[in-house]
Amino acid sequence: MTTLEHNPATTDVRRPGGGPDPGPGSDRGHGLAYWAVVDCWNITRRILTHYQRQPAAIVWQLGFPILSLLLYGYVFGSAMKVPGGGDYREFLMPGMFAMTMAMGFMNTAVAVVTDASKGVVDRFRSMPMAPSAFASGRGAADLVVAAAELTILAVTALLIGWRADGGLLGALGAFGLLLLLRFSLIWVGVWLGMLVPTPEAAGGLYAVAFPLTMISSTFVSPSLMPDWLGFVAAWNPISSTATATRELFGNPVAGGGTWVEEHALLMAVVWPLVITLVFLPLAVRRFQRLSR
Repeated sequence: MTTLEHNPATTDVRRPGGGPDPGPGSDRGHGLAYWAVVDCWNITRRILTHYQRQPAAIVWQLGFPILSLLLYGYVFGSAMKVPGGGDYREFLMPGMFAMTMAMGFMNTAVAVVTDASKGVVDRFRSMPMAPSAFASGRGAADLVVAAAELTILAVTALLIGWRADGGLLGALGAFGLLLLLRFSLIWVGVWLGMLVPTPEAAGGLYAVAFPLTMISSTFVSPSLMPDWLGFVAAWNPISSTATATRELFGNPVAGGGTWVEEHALLMAVVWPLVITLVFLPLAVRRFQRLSR
């Protein structure tokens, strides 16, 4: 009679979720949270490596905000007035920072639907990865890119005369609010990217997104708009972030005196948290539905 011996070194130990253990003694004993972090990191690294190998994509993504900053700063800079006084370029720059962070969700949507059209998402669906890894990995990578965008924009703004007079802590707080807005809208981009059928359709969403950024305090104070439009602009999450960052940077604010404008710092935190709480679960659930 032949006896089968149990050899721990050759046993196929399964990770939580169904994947094979990487090797003897390497990561055994870790739970679902550990593997979710590992999967998120792998997705993040894959996206950042893609940017490294195709620099043209990141050059355009970083270059367009700079062109917009220069265009709006010099075209509107000498023609616009700030209610209550102040330099218009000082008023404009924080608004442009907020607008760039907001529009970045479209890059996320296009990237996600492009991956889906190339079969990359299907590959991820076939792997024993954490359900949240695809969305969280994309979010982490896009946040790194957003930080690079914001750094380049700030340097460009400084070169053309913008100054942050609110001190170092105020500037750090303002940059934190800008990245918080971008972080929240990443999940909107991931969700939309898994809804639209083609990259061309995702590109068409710019026609919807651009007016949303314009109906805000990015370029002018809502107090200068018609009453109904000013109300909509004041309650736009982009306006809350723009107004709050103007306060923290020490730039002209030109608020209209409404409750939401007077509590811009509070709303600049509340809006992103609400958006994240709504769209992060939607993005993960959408990926899970695609995986069935």
